[in-house]
Amino acid sequence: MRTVKFAGAAALACVGLTLVSAELIRTAVGQQLQSARLDSTRLDSARVDSAQPAATRVALASGHAAGPNGDRGATAEALARPVNGSPGQGLVEGTAEQAGPRLALVIGNAAYPDGDAPLAAAVADARMVADTLRRRGFDVELGENLSKPAMERAVERFQGKLVPGATALLYYSGHGAQIGRESFLIPVSAQIWRPEDVRRDAVSLEPLVAEMSARGAARKLVVVDAARRNPFERRLRGFSSGLAPIAGPEGTLVLYAVAPGKVADQTGDGPSVFARELVAQLGAAGLTVEQAFNRTRLAVARATGGAQVPAVFSAMTDEFSFDPPAEQPAPTRQSAR
Repeated sequence: MRTVKFAGAAALACVGLTLVSAELIRTAVGQQLQSARLDSTRLDSARVDSAQPAATRVALASGHAAGPNGDRGATAEALARPVNGSPGQGLVEGTAEQAGPRLALVIGNAAYPDGDAPLAAAVADARMVADTLRRRGFDVELGENLSKPAMERAVERFQGKLVPGATALLYYSGHGAQIGRESFLIPVSAQIWRPEDVRRDAVSLEPLVAEMSARGAARKLVVVDAARRNPFERRLRGFSSGLAPIAGPEGTLVLYAVAPGKVADQTGDGPSVFARELVAQLGAAGLTVEQAFNRTRLAVARATGGAQVPAVFSAMTDEFSFDPPAEQPAPTRQSAR
């Protein structure tokens, strides 16, 4: 009887042990399966994450971080936002708009062999204008008593400096002539006896202005003081006094010392009244170029009692001031926040 009871107890113990072992095995297997599923999920997430662009990955990684006001999406959006159009770029260079260069060609021709005497004011006027333009921020080339080859070389150097957006200024003081409604600037080497000699030995004005425009100059400023009585007119049959009006391209502003078709007798030593008044207006602060040229016109007319009235022709499309350009700020670096 005792043997039977002992055997039953042993059997029950074996059954219990078997049940406990089975439970332990089931639990362990379940944990392994759960771990395998978790690893698989992480692997899939990593694959998806690696396929995203840089800015999107930043947003995904930061999506659980709260923004300043508790908005979880705000920080992710700020981090993922492209800077200057480049996703994921953290630093960008700040740039300031640069004004175009200021370039000037200033010519004073006075020593004409055919003249009774050298022009009293042409060279002095050119020097005074050149000095003023330099103080106003212009890169100036000054030519005095130039032959035609020398004028052509100076023009070529001037045109070679022009770049898109530049402000180009041409100042000429000397003798000029009008042939067939076309204005010419006369070098000191010119030998003029017939109208065709003017075309051969002088420099036509309008092509100079057209080339400024072709080189991309945004503003073409032309100042011509050439409507004097010259020693050639008595030789030319059908000679037209003064200069012809110029049809400049868009962005052109022309100041003639005398109205087209008119001449001015300039006497006296030192700079002319036209150059003095022009320099005064070029040096005045806060004026646009059109204001400066128009004030020059009015001042010369008053100073000469109406004997000399300059003329202004404008095809300007923007406002330009002779004030020196403000110093541009250095490039700065901005960080995305």
